[in-house]
Amino acid sequence: MERTIINPFAGTPGYNCFGCSPDNKLGLQLSFENDGEYIVALWHPQPHFQGYHNLLHGGIQATLLDEIASWYVYARMKTAGVTSHLEVRYRKPVYTDQGPLTLRARLKEKRHNLADIETELLNSDGVFCAGGVIQYYTFNEQIAREKYHYPGAEAFYAK
Repeated sequence: MERTIINPFAGTPGYNCFGCSPDNKLGLQLSFENDGEYIVALWHPQPHFQGYHNLLHGGIQATLLDEIASWYVYARMKTAGVTSHLEVRYRKPVYTDQGPLTLRARLKEKRHNLADIETELLNSDGVFCAGGVIQYYTFNEQIAREKYHYPGAEAFYAK
């Protein structure tokens, strides 16, 4: 069952995240859904994100995967965290002119404050093109609220 995740940071002064701010005109402007064990995003690549002609830049692919992993931490782990290790495997070319991409993230493993988030980037035909494991150092909720502007788990879903 899909459930829309609200971006509680939108409209906050100083918030201009390249990955998820709806107001960052140069950014990715991602939005997210909670779908079973996954956090999912549908994203439409634009030509200005290409590397080679009509191919999505590898750094943008890594950023997409890192961003969806961070939203897994927010919405499913109910805290904030920072990337401590990012490993991406590029399997197939990702085109900027062949329709929307699907991003997915789920928890692979959690050890104390470290969370390994498994990520996938699928093309418009559902073919796996890139993915990896992104390790997040997660904070306890008090530190997440005090230092990282985490608004609490309830802020990510409609009541």
